[in-house]
Amino acid sequence: MQNYSSGDSTRSQNEDGASVESCNVELDTFEGPLDLLLYLVRKDEIDIYDIPVARITDQYLRYLEMMRMLNLNFAGEFLAMAATLLYIKSRTLLPPDETTEEEDEEPIEDPRAELVRQLVEYKQFKDVADELQEMEAHQHSTFRRHDVSVPLFETIQRPLSDVSIFDLLGAFSQALERAAKEGKIHEVSDEEVSVADQIEMILDRLRKEKEILFRSLFGKGAGRIAIVATFLALLELIRARRVAAVQEEPFAEIRILSR
Repeated sequence: MQNYSSGDSTRSQNEDGASVESCNVELDTFEGPLDLLLYLVRKDEIDIYDIPVARITDQYLRYLEMMRMLNLNFAGEFLAMAATLLYIKSRTLLPPDETTEEEDEEPIEDPRAELVRQLVEYKQFKDVADELQEMEAHQHSTFRRHDVSVPLFETIQRPLSDVSIFDLLGAFSQALERAAKEGKIHEVSDEEVSVADQIEMILDRLRKEKEILFRSLFGKGAGRIAIVATFLALLELIRARRVAAVQEEPFAEIRILSR
């Protein structure tokens, strides 16, 4: 899970005219635009060598819009990648050149080629890093025959992996979609929703419960304002390392645990 850097809390005006306290959250530099693209490719089980650029571009822009709406500070590389995707998308949508090509003329290069090369190369580095991390975790979990620091009958649980910011944004988007279906997305309210209050709500639940399912944070009937404030509260708690967001496997249900 990447770290977050949070600035001073601010109070912003919501589209519905209500006020919601928000905080500036900066993404770790180790989670960049290529991480987001790889996340989208894996989530939709897309062939990395045959990326549907139009679809991926639309999804990528939706994630950037969510990050902007939440006042997340993201690096200019995200915008540069957005421009690159839009350019490639426009190239792929252009009609083929109708001029007659000579037999010895070189074929036109796929406009996606450079992007695919970057993604494949980056994925290789990520896979090696993940493998090394797994080896390190395995080494820490092993113990010698006479190592009395580890109980002999300790229950071995399936390891949990921390989720990325993109997993959280995807789950946040689903919460907004559920609110829209319930007719709560355009509600008008003068009530201020405090991120601090939502932080206390999450911590109070964790004192009573062993873990919380991410989707349960947004109760039935919760409107856009409450959803945004609760999500910002969760990001702040993760940044402060007071809670952890984990999954049993990629794209599985997100669970919130106390640290």
